[in-house]
Amino acid sequence: MEEQFKAFASQLRRPTNEDGVKTGVHMNEGNKIMNLEAIKAVNPCAHDRILEIGMGNGFFVKNIISIDPTIVYTGCDFSETMIEEAEKMNAEYIKIGSVVFYLASADKLPLKDHSYNKLFTVNTIYFWENPVNTLNEFKRVLTKDGELIIVVRPKHIMENIPVTKYGFTMYSKEELIELLLANNFDVLDTNEIEEPSREVMGKILEFGSLVVHAKQK
Repeated sequence: MEEQFKAFASQLRRPTNEDGVKTGVHMNEGNKIMNLEAIKAVNPCAHDRILEIGMGNGFFVKNIISIDPTIVYTGCDFSETMIEEAEKMNAEYIKIGSVVFYLASADKLPLKDHSYNKLFTVNTIYFWENPVNTLNEFKRVLTKDGELIIVVRPKHIMENIPVTKYGFTMYSKEELIELLLANNFDVLDTNEIEEPSREVMGKILEFGSLVVHAKQK
C-alpha cells in the first residue's frame, strides 16, 4: 500500500505517461472547486495576459479564454505528458494565438520580464524546491502591479491525506501569508473554501481549500 501511495504522490507531482494522463483526469475531478475558485479570483478581463503555473492537462483553460477574445493565456508545466494533453485539448485556441504552453519549471520560466499582469497556480507550491527563487521568478515575469493568486489545500487538510507524506511541503494559511510578505508581496485577500467531505482509504476526511490573492509591492 505504501508503494502505491509513493507512486501516486510522484504522479501528482509530475504526471507521466499513461498513468499521468489518468492522473490529469483525476485532478480535474478532485480539484474542480479549487480551479473554479482560482479563476474567480483571477477575474479574467479584456486584454489580460494571464500565466498559469501547473495547468495539468489544460481542462479549465476554456473557462478563462471564453470570457473575452482579447485575453491571452500561457500555461507552464514541467510534465511533458501534461503539455501534450493540454495542447490536444486546446488546439483551437492555440491555432488562433490565444493560448500557448511551455515545458518549464516554476523557477525557470522561458518568458520575458514583466509580460503578464496576472499569474495563478493551483496545488503546485507543495513541490517548489526553493520557494524564494520561485517567487522571485514570478515577480520577474509579472508587471509592476501584477497580481498573484495561489490556491492550496491548507496544512490541516493535507496532513490527513496519506500520499502527502511523500514529497509534499504543506502550508497553513499563516505560513503562506508569511512567505508572501517576506518576499515583497502584499496580501490583498484570503478566502477559505469548504468542500464536501470525501472517503479516502475507507475514512471520511474533511476537505477544503485556501485562495490567497496577492500583489507585487
